[in-house]
Amino acid sequence: MRFLRYLGRLLKECLGFAWENKIWWIVPFVLVLLLLSALVFLSQSAAPFIYTLF
Repeated sequence: MRFLRYLGRLLKECLGFAWENKIWWIVPFVLVLLLLSALVFLSQSAAPFIYTLF
């Protein structure tokens, strides 16, 4: 639970930084990194179930 709170605070800080400095290119970059990290996290937890199918 603490990890999600930290992640939310980090995203809020990154978006606030982009808003203040007018660097909008960083927003898609942060979103892509977030999606890739979620994919890695979910694939690690699903790996044992996928291996049993083959």
